[in-house]
Amino acid sequence: MTIDRDTLLARYAAERDKRLRPEGTAQYIRLDAQFADRPVDVQAPVADRAPVTDDVTFAFVGGGFAGLVTGARLAEAGVTDVRIVEKGGDVGGTWYWNRYPGAQCDTASMVYMPLLEETQHRPTEKYAHGPEILAQCRRIAERYGLYDKALFHTEVTGVTWDEARARWVIETNRNDRFTARFIGLGTGPLHVPKLPRIPGIADFRGHSFHTSRWDYAYTGGDPDGAPLDRLADKRVAIIGTGATAVQAVPHLAAAAQQLYVVQRTPSSVDVRDNGPIDPDWFSEVAVPGWQARWLENFTDNQAGGNAREDWVKDGWTDLSRRIRARLAGLPREAMTREAMLAAYEESDFEKMEEIRARVDAVVADAGTAEGLKAWYRQLCKRPCFHDDYLAAFNRPGVQLVDTGGKGVERITERGFVVAGREYAVDCIVWASGFEVGSEHHERAGFDPVGRDGVRLSDVWAEGMRSLHGIHVHGFPNAFFVQPAQGANLISNVPHNLTESASTIAPIVRAALDRGAREVDVTAEAQERWVKLLLDAPPRLIGGPDCTPGYYNNEGQDPTPAMRLAVGYPAGPSAYFRYLAKWRDDAAFAGLEFR
Repeated sequence: MTIDRDTLLARYAAERDKRLRPEGTAQYIRLDAQFADRPVDVQAPVADRAPVTDDVTFAFVGGGFAGLVTGARLAEAGVTDVRIVEKGGDVGGTWYWNRYPGAQCDTASMVYMPLLEETQHRPTEKYAHGPEILAQCRRIAERYGLYDKALFHTEVTGVTWDEARARWVIETNRNDRFTARFIGLGTGPLHVPKLPRIPGIADFRGHSFHTSRWDYAYTGGDPDGAPLDRLADKRVAIIGTGATAVQAVPHLAAAAQQLYVVQRTPSSVDVRDNGPIDPDWFSEVAVPGWQARWLENFTDNQAGGNAREDWVKDGWTDLSRRIRARLAGLPREAMTREAMLAAYEESDFEKMEEIRARVDAVVADAGTAEGLKAWYRQLCKRPCFHDDYLAAFNRPGVQLVDTGGKGVERITERGFVVAGREYAVDCIVWASGFEVGSEHHERAGFDPVGRDGVRLSDVWAEGMRSLHGIHVHGFPNAFFVQPAQGANLISNVPHNLTESASTIAPIVRAALDRGAREVDVTAEAQERWVKLLLDAPPRLIGGPDCTPGYYNNEGQDPTPAMRLAVGYPAGPSAYFRYLAKWRDDAAFAGLEFR
């Protein structure tokens, strides 16, 4: 394959530049700010209950993967007095809210779904659909008794350290005020839905909803895949073409009389090649320790490890395989940083040319195919993998409305306007994603107050500072469960969470066994860790030369927080090995037990 590097880079730059907006993340608004009169949870009614005023050993804010795996590891360590506080009506987090048709993990089930071995669950597909993932969340909660003290439909409004009692005081929007000896924070980046700030957005007189609040009463169907049988006479627009839309569009295309897919920036859509997992094959693979080995294999393949085999063999590991193949041909003395970056660039150019060629091979209309081609590096935006998305545009009732990077001009009572033309529709589906780039306390809905009344927002005013992304000096007995300042493995976030949980549980167990009132990271250990992180090489994901998106702060200069949202310099595989050794020797270097 011959690639004109300069011409391709010029095209990438031109496509990026026409999408840049000076307002950056301010181009979005929160869903609840626009639709404040709508219920937050369309899945389940809110049940009345009395305020809770008790004390627990461990409270966890968030009922998604982070809270579930932490609760599970604590239970395995003999700490069962655990309370999950969750704003949804059940556990699941992302998978509780996102029940749109076609919802599916985009990393292989064997490595994405946590605690499969512990719960003895065999995934049914290589890429499981949402209902199965939600069922696994519930299975974990049941297996480890995490429903017993859980508070659902409850939002935390305050978290304050009480020095005299060595307890965290947790307050909620339901007048709860209880205490916990330890607290975990796992609110995640994908739970505050957003909308584009389009003029007239409140004027539309048809039906509309966000994909994370899918209205099956209007569309028909259900999360289990039943056809959307109430759309046969409906004109529908889906605004946004990211990972969610890629999964939902084939279902809307099959159901609606007319579907407009409104695009500002096309996604790169590679082959998914999904299929059932053979039970006989799985029984041979699923021997003790199997999932830990699969996680290690995937991370080694996808994020720069030294795996000799690739067990997953998917789009995530393909790019890495290409890079390694190029590097393998270099003499040892030529194995420089510059050579490695060149191998990455060449492999990425090749991969993206194949993805663009796939569009031409699948989409019949040449103009539509051209509009669906992604002109950027594969890791500039979240890569997508789907077997039916591109083919959906061959249906007679499906039309791509490519806005040329400009987005929708305005919303009217009857529909939406692009390039001066109004498209009348009955329903608008907002596939506009979630708030990612805001400060931690803004997304969480509360600002933790640590020792001496210091707020987390003040401590992190110039960016996150932590040890391992888990411990923050001045916030004793508190644990953060998320990827940054640890492995920062974005391709498979659950791996980050399970490793953090496996680290938190022995620390809590040690504190209880030692009779320690407090566990806190020293200021010196925290600063050494941050200094180490700042020596890390630039991320391959995102970058200022990428097309705008949440990976690169919508093309604007990175905020202080984003500059520190980095990972271990030697990469995720090395970090996971380091962290396992750090916790297994039980010295917990850098922590003080008092």
